[in-house]
Amino acid sequence: MMRQYELVERVKRYDPSADEDLLNRAYVYAMMAHGTQKRASGEAFVVHPLEVAAILTDLRLDAATIVAAVLHDTVEDTAATLEEINRIFGPEIGSLVDGLTKIKRLDLVSKQAAQGENFRKLLLAIAADTRVLLVKLADRLHNMRTLGFMPPEKRARIAQETLDIYAPLAGRMGIQEMRDELEDLAFRNINLEAYETIATRLASIEDRNGRLIEEVEDGLKAKFAANGVEAKVVGRRKRPYSIWRKMERKSVAFEQLSDLYGFRVVVEEIDACYRVLGIVHTSWPAVPGRFKDYISNPKQNDYQSIHTTVIGPGSQRVELQIRTREMEEIADFGIAAHSQYKHGSLGADSRAYQWLRRTVDLLAEGDSPEEFLEHTKLELFHDQVFCFTPKGRVIALPRGANAIDFAYAVHTDVGNTAVGAKINGRMAPLFNELFNGDEVEIVRADGQTPPPAWESLVVTGKARAAIRRAAKAATRRQYAGLGHQILERAFQRAGKAFSDEKLRGALPRLARASADDVLAAVGRGEMYSGDVVRGVYPDYVERRPEIHEAPLARLNGTATPADALPIRGIGGDLPVQFAPEGGAVPGDRIVGILTPGVGVTIYPIQNPALAAFDNEPERWIDVRWDVEAGAGRRFPARLLLHSINEPGSLAQVAQVIADHDGNIENVAMQRSTPDFTQTTVDLSVFDLKHLNAIMSELRAKPAVNKVERITG
Repeated sequence: MMRQYELVERVKRYDPSADEDLLNRAYVYAMMAHGTQKRASGEAFVVHPLEVAAILTDLRLDAATIVAAVLHDTVEDTAATLEEINRIFGPEIGSLVDGLTKIKRLDLVSKQAAQGENFRKLLLAIAADTRVLLVKLADRLHNMRTLGFMPPEKRARIAQETLDIYAPLAGRMGIQEMRDELEDLAFRNINLEAYETIATRLASIEDRNGRLIEEVEDGLKAKFAANGVEAKVVGRRKRPYSIWRKMERKSVAFEQLSDLYGFRVVVEEIDACYRVLGIVHTSWPAVPGRFKDYISNPKQNDYQSIHTTVIGPGSQRVELQIRTREMEEIADFGIAAHSQYKHGSLGADSRAYQWLRRTVDLLAEGDSPEEFLEHTKLELFHDQVFCFTPKGRVIALPRGANAIDFAYAVHTDVGNTAVGAKINGRMAPLFNELFNGDEVEIVRADGQTPPPAWESLVVTGKARAAIRRAAKAATRRQYAGLGHQILERAFQRAGKAFSDEKLRGALPRLARASADDVLAAVGRGEMYSGDVVRGVYPDYVERRPEIHEAPLARLNGTATPADALPIRGIGGDLPVQFAPEGGAVPGDRIVGILTPGVGVTIYPIQNPALAAFDNEPERWIDVRWDVEAGAGRRFPARLLLHSINEPGSLAQVAQVIADHDGNIENVAMQRSTPDFTQTTVDLSVFDLKHLNAIMSELRAKPAVNKVERITG
C-alpha cells in the first residue's frame, strides 16, 4: 500500500508547487473513512483509491484530481457526505467527487438498453469536468488489474464493458498506454485461451530471434547518427489484443503477421521528423500503403506522428512511429498532457475535448439509449480518414464513412440538402466510401429531405441522428398536413369556421400542447376530427349516420363531395398508401380509410375489404383524384389471367404490357389444371383508361382465356 509520504513525493516530483497539506489531509481522511473495509481480494479497501491516485500521478495530473481520486469512494461506500467533502476540501474537489459518485451509482450491465442509458449518464457526468473521466478510467484500470478475485460471470461482464466502452474512451482521450493495458486485461478475461496462445507464441518468437529489438534499435541509431540526426529509438513487442484484432480484421493466421514489433523514433523538432523519414525511406524499402502522416493531419484525440513500415535490418518488417518529444507526451498522456489542463481546466482547442463535447451534444438529439450506444461505439472503434472540402478544410471521419457522413460533418444543413457529390472533381454517388486525401464537394438542392434509407448507409452518429431527426420532422409535417386538410373539411361539413387561432384557443380542452400536435394527431388517426370540432365549438352536436346508413352506401351516389381530399399519389406531402390487394388507379371511384399511425389507405369503392369498416364511420375520408392527364405518374393495379399452358404464353402477356407502356411489378403463376395456368400480375399504369386498354389487348391474345381485375 502506498504510504502517505510516497503520495506527496509522487505529486511533488512533477509539480513542486502542489499543496502538500491538501494531499496529506486527503490521505488521512480516506484512511479514517474506509477504516476496516476490505475488498474482494482481502486487502484493505483504501488500497484501491490510493492505487487509482498512483495511476493518475503517472499521468502528472493536478493535485485536485489526485485528491479526488483518493476520496472518490468515500461518499458512496462510507459515512462521509458530499457536504463534508465540500467543507473540508473545497467546492472544486467536492464537484469532482460528486461526479465520480454519480458514475459509481450507475449499474452498468450487459443489456444493451441499460448499458446505453448508463453510458449517456456517464458522458453527461464527465461533460462538466473531463478530470472525472480520467479518474474513472484509472479506477477501471485498477479494478481490471484485480479482476481475478471476482466471480467468473461478473468478470466476463466487466471485461466486455471495458472493451466496449472504457478502453475506446481512453483511446479517444489519447491515453494509448492505458487503452492498451485495458484491452489486454479485458481480452485475457474474455478469451483466456486465445490470449495465452498469442502470448506464448510471442514469447517463443522473442526467444528465437534473440536480440532482434536491440539490433534494430542499434541499426536505426547508427543510420540517424551518420546523417547528423539526434534521435531516441525505442522498440517493443506488440500486445496480444492488438495482434488478435489484426488477425480478425484481416482474416489472417498468426504465422502470416510480419510486423510484430514496433519502434518509436523521438526527435526534438518537427522538421527532424521528416528528415528521419527521408533517411529511413532511402535506407530501406518502404512497404506500400503503410505510410500515414498524422503530423499534418492529427487524429481527433490530438495524436500526432508519422507512421511508416520498411523492410529493415535483417529483412525484418519494421513499423516506425516518428514524432517529437511533445508529441510523445501527448501520445502517452493524451488529454492530460495539455498544459491548460494542469491548471484545472481543459482547453477548448483540444480535439479530444471537442469530440467529447460533440458526443455529449448528441444526447439532446432524441436517440434511444441503445441507438446512442451503438452510434458512439462506431465512432469510438473506427480508425480515421482525412478528407478535404474544396476550400481545403480538413474533415476527419471514421474509416468506412461516405459522402453523406462528410456532408453532415460539414454542417447538418449541408447533409439534409445533399443530392450528390463530387469526389476528386468527378460526380459520384453519395454512398461512395471515402479514403484519405479525397476532396469532396457536396451538391445541394433547396427543399431536399434526406431519405430514411440513408440511416442504414452512414457510419457516424451525427449523421444518423440528423437523418432520423429530419425523417421524424418530415413525417410529422406530412401528418400535420393531412390533419389540416381533414379538419378543414370537417369544419366545413359542420358549417363552422376553422382557423389556427381558434384551434389554439381549444388546446386545453383537447389536451394538446400546440396546434401542430392536434393536426398531427388527427393526421395519424389518433384523434377524431369530430372531437376537434366539439373542442373548438363545445355546443356543436354532430349528427353521425346510423349504422344502417353505412358509409359505403352513402358513397354509392354519383357526385364526388366538393370538399374531398385530393389524391395525387404516394411519396408526396401526405401519408397516403394504396390498398394492399389490387391498389387503385385514377378513374376508379375511391374512398380513404384513416388508419392510426399509418395515414390514409386508398380503396376502390368496389373493394370488398371496405365492409370491415362499416361500423367505423369516423375512419372514412372523402377523397378524389387530383391527377393531371399526361402527368406520368403510375398507380398500382392487379390482374388475374387464365391462360393456356403452352410455350410463349407468358411472353405474349409481357409483350402486350410492354407495348402499352405498362410496368410489371410482380408475377405469380399457379397451375390450375394440366392445360391451364392462373397468373397474377401486379403492374403500374397511368389511369383506368390505360389499364382497360391493356386488359382489352390481353383478351385478344389466343393464349389468354380470361382476364379480370382484382380489387381486393
